Amino acid sequence: MECLKVKEVEFGSGVPKICVPIVAVTRKEILEMAKQVIAKKPDCIELRIDWYEDVGNPDRILEILKELRNLIGDTVLLFTLRTQREGGEADISCKDYKLLSERVCQSGCIDMIDVEAFMEEGLLYTISKTAHEYGVYVVGSNHDFIKTPPEEEIVKRLQFMDREGADIPKIAVMPRSTRDVLSLLSATLRYRETGGKKPVITMSMGKNGVISRLAGEIFGSAVTFATAGKISAPGQLAIEDVRKTLDILHQG
Repeated sequence: MECLKVKEVEFGSGVPKICVPIVAVTRKEILEMAKQVIAKKPDCIELRIDWYEDVGNPDRILEILKELRNLIGDTVLLFTLRTQREGGEADISCKDYKLLSERVCQSGCIDMIDVEAFMEEGLLYTISKTAHEYGVYVVGSNHDFIKTPPEEEIVKRLQFMDREGADIPKIAVMPRSTRDVLSLLSATLRYRETGGKKPVITMSMGKNGVISRLAGEIFGSAVTFATAGKISAPGQLAIEDVRKTLDILHQG
């Protein structure tokens, strides 16, 4: 696996990196939660802007990003606008999604941006091209909160994101059985075995999928999401517990 270095964080090398989402409604709540999160010293902070009460106002979003950037310093910042189609809060057209993504990339405030891979044909490629022009790395993403696709399909989706310009392909699925969790882990490993070089983020959500959030170093997932308060997806654990478990598995 090739390592992706963002600031001082090496994604795809060693212990999976810990990303903590900020999930808040108001500007004040976002900044207060950022203070709580930064105190936990995560490798990366994700701003889930789809929870923001004024998500339809790009100027307000850019103002928050500037404040957040000053607050968190050199910590890697991932910007995510999760749509309702993929389990988020934002009801937004593809056109507005694209325009906001491009403005955020041009702001100089973020290090990485999440782009939903299957919203519209060519969208991931287009936004990736703009992001790279401004030194922003792309997490291509796909979420299924209902089921776990077959292993071959998971691999195909990761490979698609890779081809369309994502620096880190990401997929999160919901298991209906323990075997579904094994399918997700096997697909992660298979992506690498079939020539995938980029770091990937994979997870099986919910209680049954917790092991997938902790076993990334073994199977090939480069990032795990943890919480310092409100969760952004089913199955997230507290950052302290995640860090301790990752260290134990790494030493073992």
